[in-house]
Amino acid sequence: MNPINAFEWSVSPIMLNLGFLQIRWYGLLFALSFVVGYQIMYWAFIREKKDLKHLETLTMTMILSTVLGARFGHCIFYDPVHYLSHPLDMLKVWEGGLASHGAAVGILFGLYLFHRKTKMGYLWVLDRMVIIVALSGFFIRVGNFFNSEIIGKPAKVVWAVVFTRVDMFPRHPAQLYEAFSCLIIFAILFFHYKKNQNPKPGQMLGFFMTTVFGMRIVWEFFKENQVAFENGLPFNMGQLLSIPLVLAGLYLLFMHNKIKSS
Repeated sequence: MNPINAFEWSVSPIMLNLGFLQIRWYGLLFALSFVVGYQIMYWAFIREKKDLKHLETLTMTMILSTVLGARFGHCIFYDPVHYLSHPLDMLKVWEGGLASHGAAVGILFGLYLFHRKTKMGYLWVLDRMVIIVALSGFFIRVGNFFNSEIIGKPAKVVWAVVFTRVDMFPRHPAQLYEAFSCLIIFAILFFHYKKNQNPKPGQMLGFFMTTVFGMRIVWEFFKENQVAFENGLPFNMGQLLSIPLVLAGLYLLFMHNKIKSS
């Protein structure tokens, strides 16, 4: 393929290098997702007259659930042989390796514990939290673009990108495909909630799971496989893990009229 007509992406993943401290685009965007998410949840708590004393606990729960779930998900889903043989390596988050499906499981579990501790409705929290998670998906995939990781397959489209830190092949900017789909889903969820202060329990969660992971299945067809064992599979790991989440989302969408908020 001729890379001349493709957009060349050679931006360093390091935004600021102070010698003793490096600030990376990915880390900044990842942190920004929590900062913006806190503001959205603060607005939701005020809007629905919820006790703000639970907001700090909710924020810490989300941070820990996301990071730990994403890390352990990557270790178990994508390289179980290595990490089960070297379990302490699972703690080395700084070496990279986070899985969104692991984050999803971690968040569901973490928020369940939050619900048990605070007695706030489990679906109430989830239905509002998915607004933030969708936006976080946008920030994280843009961070992946800055890192020149999770790259797309070679492409001849006019918007193809050459990730010069990887190779000189024009490729689908698959990270941006997924990023902008998450941004659109965020906008739909946010304005739906803004218009309907008390959405039907499970409706927003079901929409989120169906659309975010449904689009994940689609975008995976444009990506290079992340690990070698996926090359022999009809669907890669990201798609296989997304299927049950899409089915669960469809169930919630069809059953939300019968589900109670608690």
